[in-house]
Amino acid sequence: MTTVLFVRHGRTTANSAGVLAGWTPEVFLDERGEEQAAALGKRIAEVPLAAVVTSPLERCRQTSEAVLTARLGTEFTLDAGAQPDERVGECRYGDWTGQELKKLAEDPLWRTVQVHPSAVTFPGPGGEALRTTQARAVDAVREWNERIAAEHGPDAMYLVCSHGDVIKALVADALGMHLDLFQRIQVDPCSLTVITYGAHRPSVGRLNDTGGSVAGLLPAPDGRHVSGSGDAVVGGGAGAP
Repeated sequence: MTTVLFVRHGRTTANSAGVLAGWTPEVFLDERGEEQAAALGKRIAEVPLAAVVTSPLERCRQTSEAVLTARLGTEFTLDAGAQPDERVGECRYGDWTGQELKKLAEDPLWRTVQVHPSAVTFPGPGGEALRTTQARAVDAVREWNERIAAEHGPDAMYLVCSHGDVIKALVADALGMHLDLFQRIQVDPCSLTVITYGAHRPSVGRLNDTGGSVAGLLPAPDGRHVSGSGDAVVGGGAGAP
């Protein structure tokens, strides 16, 4: 019953400029993004995390660092820093990388990205298929789930800081949706998405959460995070206390 907190990085200079950053180096959070990351870090500072895993790109490293910094002085301070994993890195957009979104919207491939993304392989050297992006990210999360559970117990939680399309693809997988439907999912900068991976299926507890209480993620009074059997409650249940 490992629970993963997926965090999209805060707003970047590329986001505010309307540019598709992809794997462009040295794309950093803008002032608003730094504020978002600091606020998120404070909001989840009391949530017990066994680890923080991050895309190696600078905008995710900055966001992860804000999360770790906010935990200093709490009982949930992590000894290890953020652990990079390229498999949760951004989709490799090939020739689209660094271009303005308004210009890309005129490319015939844009329509395919919107309605049939599983058919898309981005053009140019290093261009990646969106289905490959999803597969590598799902593989990474599943491997981290096993590792975290083995080291910290089956009810452990950890955080993955990644990118919008990657998190959308992970949510689609958790919901049993075809990748062609993933554009129906919204993942905003510094939003929190929570997925619990049970023995029988994943369950999405939060999606694109950008504010409010995280009390439902906190440990029970005896200090354990109680996740139960993982079975769905018939009728919907009572929700978080």
